[in-house]
Amino acid sequence: MAIWQTKAWWEMLKNSWQAKDIFEIDEIFVEKRKISFWKYGLFVIGLDKNITEETRLKLQALCKQEKALFIQIETIFYDKKIEFLKWKTCQTWYYKKFIPPFTAVIDLKKSEEEIFADMKPKGRYNIRLAEKKWVECHVVEKNEKNITDFFSLMQETCSRDNFAWNTLTYYKYFLEKIQWSELISASFEWKIIASWIFVFDTEVSFYYYWASSNTYRNLMAPYLLQWTVIQEAKKRRSKIYDFLWIASPWEKNSPLAGVTEFKTKLSQDTRKVSESFIFVENKVMYFLIMGLRKLKN
Repeated sequence: MAIWQTKAWWEMLKNSWQAKDIFEIDEIFVEKRKISFWKYGLFVIGLDKNITEETRLKLQALCKQEKALFIQIETIFYDKKIEFLKWKTCQTWYYKKFIPPFTAVIDLKKSEEEIFADMKPKGRYNIRLAEKKWVECHVVEKNEKNITDFFSLMQETCSRDNFAWNTLTYYKYFLEKIQWSELISASFEWKIIASWIFVFDTEVSFYYYWASSNTYRNLMAPYLLQWTVIQEAKKRRSKIYDFLWIASPWEKNSPLAGVTEFKTKLSQDTRKVSESFIFVENKVMYFLIMGLRKLKN
């Protein structure tokens, strides 16, 4: 089961006020989120199984019951593609993308030697460089100080790379409620220079949130941190390591260009793992909001 379709995820969203409400339809979690103009949309994120006709009707009924503008479904798959039962008026599109279509993965059934050999030469070089520079990587306690240190680095990272960040409360609840989550840091001379959140599971382990200092970038700590976590995921008998989020192959000038370059130095196995579908219940209001969003951008 994908992390986004677990009770732990549901509890995290409710406690951090990311979702207005959560519904369960035939063991599928549906999030109700505020969109715009005090309107709401319904989201099914990380669907990793097929939807029956009966479930489809229930989801449509929920959309109408909650007076939501739409219901958006995002699938997640690594091998066999999900045969999504399309609705007559359902389109292959999305209002907001939570799981980018493309990612880089590592098959953890391979040996550590094979995984290391499959990396690009520059990736291997940077890992060895960080080791030579005495960068140390370790799992740290999920306490107030360490989470606050992570959040400070997150603000620094997002300001540098022009990404948005969540609240400190959100990250606290993420680490508290997602029981497979770990906070892993890289340090140099007793100073934390990178701190990331990973999710370890028997099926798929995720590289979820990353934060690093603007200083000491020449030490290549993120590469050693990734290698440490890949080894940890193997120890925990996870089957796949997912780097999450890389740019689409045809996308030019992507905001993910930098992270894509970094991740593909460590894995050249890139895949499309997610598709998005949307059923619009209130077409007039939906297209009005979409039009205003385009004007704003």
